[in-house]
Amino acid sequence: MRRWIVALALSAAMPAAVPAADFPQRAPAFADRPAIAVGVSWYPEQWPEDRWATDLDLMKDTGFNTVRVAEFAWSRMEPAEGRFDFDWLDRAIAAAQARGFMVVIGTPTAAPPAWLTQKYPDTLRVDENGTRAGHGGRRQFSFASARYRDFARRIATEMAKRYGHHPAVVGWQIDNEVGPASFDPESVAAWHRFLKMRYGSIAELNRRWTTQYWSQSYDDFDQVPLHQTGQQNPGLLLDFRHFTTATWVDYVQNQTRAIRPLVDPRMWITTNTMFWNAGFDHFRMHRDLDIAAFDNYIPDGRPDWVANGANHDLVRGYKRRNFWLMETQPGRVDWVPVNRAMDPGQVRELAWQSVAHGSDGVLYWQWRPARNGQETYHGAVLGQDGTPNPVHAEIARVAADLTAAAPLLADTAPVARVAFLYSYDSRWAIDLQRHHRDFDPVRQFTDFYRPFRIRTQGVHVIAPDASLGAYPLVVAPSLNVVTADQATALAAYVRGGGHLVLGPRSGMKDDANALWPQRQPGPLADLLGARVGQYYALDQEIGIAGMVTGKVRIWAEALEPQARDVRTLATFTDPGGWLDGKPAIVTRKVGRGTITYVGAWLEPAAMEALATRLLADAAIRPVVADAHPDLEIAERAGGGRRVLIVINHGAEVHSVALPAGTVPAGGDWRDGRIAAHGVAWFRMK
Repeated sequence: MRRWIVALALSAAMPAAVPAADFPQRAPAFADRPAIAVGVSWYPEQWPEDRWATDLDLMKDTGFNTVRVAEFAWSRMEPAEGRFDFDWLDRAIAAAQARGFMVVIGTPTAAPPAWLTQKYPDTLRVDENGTRAGHGGRRQFSFASARYRDFARRIATEMAKRYGHHPAVVGWQIDNEVGPASFDPESVAAWHRFLKMRYGSIAELNRRWTTQYWSQSYDDFDQVPLHQTGQQNPGLLLDFRHFTTATWVDYVQNQTRAIRPLVDPRMWITTNTMFWNAGFDHFRMHRDLDIAAFDNYIPDGRPDWVANGANHDLVRGYKRRNFWLMETQPGRVDWVPVNRAMDPGQVRELAWQSVAHGSDGVLYWQWRPARNGQETYHGAVLGQDGTPNPVHAEIARVAADLTAAAPLLADTAPVARVAFLYSYDSRWAIDLQRHHRDFDPVRQFTDFYRPFRIRTQGVHVIAPDASLGAYPLVVAPSLNVVTADQATALAAYVRGGGHLVLGPRSGMKDDANALWPQRQPGPLADLLGARVGQYYALDQEIGIAGMVTGKVRIWAEALEPQARDVRTLATFTDPGGWLDGKPAIVTRKVGRGTITYVGAWLEPAAMEALATRLLADAAIRPVVADAHPDLEIAERAGGGRRVLIVINHGAEVHSVALPAGTVPAGGDWRDGRIAAHGVAWFRMK
């Protein structure tokens, strides 16, 4: 237990995220393996062994080159405490190897066996209401349980001893979609240790949380309750997220530390996170992992390609390196009110979108549904009878595409000159106190991102602490939480020639979720030469006029220039209201750069007008001019090559004016046009 307590304590101060250049670099990859993985999750333990060969042959015929195994098979690998049975997995991996598959092994700790939870009920998760989880689901363990960590480390160690140098294995996935917190006594004790390490003294915690409010003052860390919801101190609720981050990071590292010394250094180690997951800080989770990986699903079956692309850019930003799409749906899911299947062609579009945004692996979940269990209605490549579902042909085309394009895509990565800053602290702080029911921080981020991505055809999403020098334009849609160190770095970026754009609610809070003593944007107010006089939640649209004209909704801030060289780009039109005539967007030149503050949630036309102006000021142009908004265009570059990817997310054929010297390399490109729901890729000069 002491090992993880020490590790958790070391992370309690929440040090700044590591810039990309400072990440430990991965060992060289297996030179003889495909540059792009395309495959599927396979659960051989769920089917008779005499079916395995048929399934693997069908996977091979589909065009897959990768299978992911073992992530939920703990009860099969350790049927009784301390008794291990890997013979069946040996045979399954050998059968995959015989057909040339790469293998990803998942540690099975998301679903503990019944013997463990029955004998050691203290390992089970307790919810915020005090109810202990039972057996039969998954993720029912306490993330703070030392006993559970010991069992998890042991099974991971045994697996690494057995498969750490297996020639078919390329990587390891720790657990599966970690996230739920626990409120058991062990977690509460860990919370108190975390707070002590973070603040040093209870007096400092009282000061940072302003506990004189409502007589919340504490005499000892042991008095501080553990909560994630409810009418609690905002500092407590934000620190709950910090604690959850530190605990989950160390939970994953507990297994990573066991595996790493026992495996080929060319094998990567990761964990698969969920799309837009807010349970913990993903930048910190991935800091000591080799690659990022995530599970991308379209629950309603109607993809918004721009918003989905933003999620991919965020995942790539975790490490600022290419990632793997560890799970994606073959058509539909099974866990929303209406589980609509995506339209024909969209499964292929989204696979290519992932690659366009930096994925080097696309794996479908799953190969075939189990005959019983909680996910029998989830989309799969095959039906329960072992024959292909209708989506199989489209997935086979994806596999053929990616296999053909892999040599061209090898060693390339997405190109962008615009960076968006994504702050988990800011997302959490706004979500905890929205002040307007519709101020969804993810939606606000994607509304800002949309016109920049469409117009530039390349955006990187990175942490607020990341190095910014490579980007002429940096946009922070809602940097609500800003530390003094972050403010200093952003000011240096501007003075050095960068263009910084801040969205509404920026610079309001510090990292204890307390208001900065100066008005927004807090520690950036002097740099901006202006401040927010007052903010307003809107129940109807109001106008905006000037260099940007249109409507604003949900949120508006009346800006007050303080320095004489601040220029107003737009003002509010709100006859008879508090905002009428007040500056809505201001900008200032500082050093060799500029800082711009956008004090409103702009409707789409106004947001597009603003993006157009800001991109022109930063001299940033698209790769393909005048592209239709249905077209997603991306450039990957590296290894002496430039690759252009064009995806038509629309239902009509569109023309594309390619840059000079661009040569078609594959896909649905005919006579200067790309088919509806089509994909094409090109070699560029």
